[in-house]
Amino acid sequence: MGKLLIPIDFSEYSNTALNYACELAKDAGHSIDLIHVFSQHSNSYANVTGESPLIDPRVPEAKQNMEDLLNEYRTKFPGLSIEGLFKEGNLYDEIKAVTNATAYDAVVMGTQGSSGLEAVFIGSNTYDTIMNTTTPVLAIPDSAKTYKKNKIALLCNFKEAELTALAQAIPLFKVDYQLILIHVNASDRAIKDIDADFKNWINRIESELQIHDISYIIKPQTLFMGKKESVAQGITSVLIDEQVDILLLTKSKKSVFRQWTEGNVIKKLAFNIQIPTFFARVLIAK
Repeated sequence: MGKLLIPIDFSEYSNTALNYACELAKDAGHSIDLIHVFSQHSNSYANVTGESPLIDPRVPEAKQNMEDLLNEYRTKFPGLSIEGLFKEGNLYDEIKAVTNATAYDAVVMGTQGSSGLEAVFIGSNTYDTIMNTTTPVLAIPDSAKTYKKNKIALLCNFKEAELTALAQAIPLFKVDYQLILIHVNASDRAIKDIDADFKNWINRIESELQIHDISYIIKPQTLFMGKKESVAQGITSVLIDEQVDILLLTKSKKSVFRQWTEGNVIKKLAFNIQIPTFFARVLIAK
């Protein structure tokens, strides 16, 4: 049985991600761990004397919120194993520590939220979390109220890391969906040559990963008017036009995703994710 880790801060955004993750876990046969990370702050009782440690009044409140949420979702999804973790510290550090200690198929998290989650998807923390975690991250926008996987898209540049990303996604999404491969023809190659690459690539996907319902789209570089800043918006338009349910991204040095991060596109994607987006884990050389 696989396992998912869901960071929660009791906001609407994290509740959306939790509901999505529960539906996904029910379909995939996974269990779920919820994690709430409480950031300690200095308080106004610093001058109080005595040996007893001070307890921030927000701690028992957060623990009660966790218990209430566990009871709610255990009732809503009977038969689904859901446990809770309560940590103190920095969200990114605690997620890293927990995922290093326990094997999770993915960290599923909302793209915005109050307190903890907000820190992950703003500024450099977005890049750090997605690029440096050894566990895949599935980012869920607030618009994703229900779990769907009829169409899953992969940004394709014919790199081995893309096959790795598909393999990492299989424990979550299995293989019963239409896979749409999207290639940006940045170097203006002849279409017949790209078609030949796709034929070989699809044969490999079918034989190695047993995914059989596959189509592909070739988009010219002119779609983005040669500006890196417009890539995220352009790709989002393609995904909406094709009615894609989930986007898969790789993070290898030669991947389309990695090339775009150089132009600050990842921050734009993090702020403007329109559909659930699966960021495959970083492959760390030993």
